[in-house]
Amino acid sequence: MTVEQIIQHLNQIADPEAIAFKRKKYGIEAHNSLGVYQKEINALAKKLGKDEVLAIELFETGIYECRVLCSKIFPPRNLTAELMETWVTTFENWEICDSFSMILFARSTFAVEKAMEWALRKEEFVKRAGFAIIAAYCNADKKADNTAFEKFFTPILNESDDERIYVKKAVSWALRNIGKRNRDLNKAALEIAQALIDSGTKAQTWIGRDAWNELSKPNVRMSDYPREIYRT
Repeated sequence: MTVEQIIQHLNQIADPEAIAFKRKKYGIEAHNSLGVYQKEINALAKKLGKDEVLAIELFETGIYECRVLCSKIFPPRNLTAELMETWVTTFENWEICDSFSMILFARSTFAVEKAMEWALRKEEFVKRAGFAIIAAYCNADKKADNTAFEKFFTPILNESDDERIYVKKAVSWALRNIGKRNRDLNKAALEIAQALIDSGTKAQTWIGRDAWNELSKPNVRMSDYPREIYRT
């Protein structure tokens, strides 16, 4: 399919009421949106397969759903740091931020570098992207040892005083996913969560409790990565 055919298809399945619904229910504010749900975009992405050229063309249309689709069909191995920087500054809500961060950025060779860098940035959805990458990287790299994830505790601690809801939720998400990677990281993440609870600041206490409540459960789901070490 060409870009023109894709846009035509998106217009055919668009529901203008979806724009208001997503805004009201999920807080998703999106400029130049047609009103297409993720389910339909995912189905289209599966049909198209990975295509770097088409993905870039879709992003450049400026149509919201085309940009979300871009995140799903761009091959992660072909991603450059320059493209990541160009795209991340355009994110306007958590949906598109997480789509790029989870599906594409976390699977690129620049995942750790950009996660560490963006977690320190001030822009709301650039910072969220940094922590969303961390959260997704916990499952994207199944062979990395614990030291690769322990380094993420520093930005989690240092940036956890951000009161913005989409930032603090992403910080908690990152900490929780680290803590679900294996039993040793679970113990370390619980120690970080307790330190945040004891901090006394509102945002840090919220993040700490949110992470603690999940990670301290006896039946918390553990991935046991890397499997060659954490084998049952």
